[in-house]
Amino acid sequence: MAKDYYGILGVSREADDGEIKRAYRKLARELHPDVNPDAETQARFQDVKNAYEVLTDPQKRRIVDLGGDPLDTSRGGGGGAGGFSSAGFGGLGDIMDAFFGAAGATGGRGPRSRVQPGEDALIRIDLTLEECATGVARDLTVDTAVLCEKCHGGGAEPGTRTETCDTCDGRGEIQNVQRSFIGQVVTARACPVCRGTGEIIPSPCSQCGGDGRVRSRRTVTVQVPAGVGDGMRIRMANQGEVGPGGGPAGDLYIEVSEERHDYFTRDGVDLHCHVSLPMTAAALGTTLPQRTLEGEEELTIEPGTQPNTTLTLRGRGMPRLRSTGRTDGRGDLLVHLDVQVPDRLDSRQTELLRELAELRGEERPELAAHRNGLFGRRRSGGRTR
Repeated sequence: MAKDYYGILGVSREADDGEIKRAYRKLARELHPDVNPDAETQARFQDVKNAYEVLTDPQKRRIVDLGGDPLDTSRGGGGGAGGFSSAGFGGLGDIMDAFFGAAGATGGRGPRSRVQPGEDALIRIDLTLEECATGVARDLTVDTAVLCEKCHGGGAEPGTRTETCDTCDGRGEIQNVQRSFIGQVVTARACPVCRGTGEIIPSPCSQCGGDGRVRSRRTVTVQVPAGVGDGMRIRMANQGEVGPGGGPAGDLYIEVSEERHDYFTRDGVDLHCHVSLPMTAAALGTTLPQRTLEGEEELTIEPGTQPNTTLTLRGRGMPRLRSTGRTDGRGDLLVHLDVQVPDRLDSRQTELLRELAELRGEERPELAAHRNGLFGRRRSGGRTR
């Protein structure tokens, strides 16, 4: 007569794996030979161990449900019940399962969800220096996975639904129980039919093929804040790829590629430019129209300005972008003055320069060595406005 394995564990015939495992753990703690070494308890512990082995194996459990006994060798069942055992003591795998909840330390993980989070997406945009300074709104065309409108991410054709996988009985994995000299060893692998989800789609959606998402080209508007720079990324939450099974979308990142400017050079929040200045203007002083991001303004050149002088225009640089996306002040514009010395002079210009040199006492080379060039002593390298 076949044993009542359900009755041995004290569970109903509809019990799931979780109920069977909990019942086994409870009885294993009570009946383990290390706790109760008498012979009767050892025999009962062996029955409990065999019942757990049978009811957690899909094939053996089917035999039990059909009225058979997979461990009854006299009727051609599934083999002996003992395996390697010494006086009824279970192996290491049984002890691990009883006290730590994992047979052979490889407990089942259960089915994984068909709904998985989506990946992030990345696109690049080209911006001018002026657009980086003022900020700009751009409409971008992106090609990503979006939610399938026909099945709404479920994957099944409308009017149908998913079903429990017959191969793994909805567990999402297939277990293989082997016995060794240290006891039973349970290994598990993802079910190849349902791919670990525990369910199958008999009638996949004709639009997405059961994936719950489709590729689509759409337009999104990105607001680029003032102060962005080359290589910076702007994050648009939940605008990336929709995940398998209609899972939550990842993020969309917009990477800025700043175009080279024809006049300004950027260094963080500061801007640099070079202005050519005739030597006479540097000596006598003058005013020049100076180009800035906002337009032109007057630049004053003091008399006696030396070569390589840098003038700083405060607050005429780039907006300082904070981590919050807001701006906090602006950088500076540094104007580098390149004093130009003429390389060709006519006779009149030469005569005038010789006269000037004579008046300044610079007509003799040995005197010129003690002076700092044509315009007297060199001033400090930079001035600020």
